Amino acid sequence: MKSRSKPRQPALALPSDGLALVLEAASFAADRHRKQRRKDLHATPYINHPLALASTLAVEGGVTDAEVIAAALLHDTLEDTQTTASELREAFGDRVAAMVEEVTDDPDLDNDDRKQRQIDHAPHLSHGAKLVKLADKISNLRDVADHPPHAWGLQRKREYFDWAARVVAGLRGAHPRLEAVFDEVVKRRP
Repeated sequence: MKSRSKPRQPALALPSDGLALVLEAASFAADRHRKQRRKDLHATPYINHPLALASTLAVEGGVTDAEVIAAALLHDTLEDTQTTASELREAFGDRVAAMVEEVTDDPDLDNDDRKQRQIDHAPHLSHGAKLVKLADKISNLRDVADHPPHAWGLQRKREYFDWAARVVAGLRGAHPRLEAVFDEVVKRRP
């Protein structure tokens, strides 16, 4: 008797309304970041970064909460584009907008204060925002290790890895599977 294998389940098993939300968020983020590039040698399109977060959450973390994945796709829109919180709230709802706001740095703070605020604020984020922040740190460390900003020397890369580890220390307990991914990535510290 011939054995039949089960059909492969999709990696992202979202209800159709969740899938629509994720696709709308991806489209919105792509439009808002359309003129932006990463600071690596190849000037990678910026949208690759939010897409990497969404993939990390869904594929590596098994996260199926469409609002968390949408927030990951939108996580830099308030900080890096002309998007407003009210636009996000109108388009994607209160929870998505709130998560994006939670992970957005205050532009009025200098770089050192922003970094310290992320460390201090990490334990107080909502669960969904913690997942977005964790995926962001995973993605950023991968980029620093594989495609760093062209002007960054060894010391700056090491400092970034060390700082990211301090931020993630405040996120511990939110998602052991993603934390294990982070722990593997942080071993790549230059």
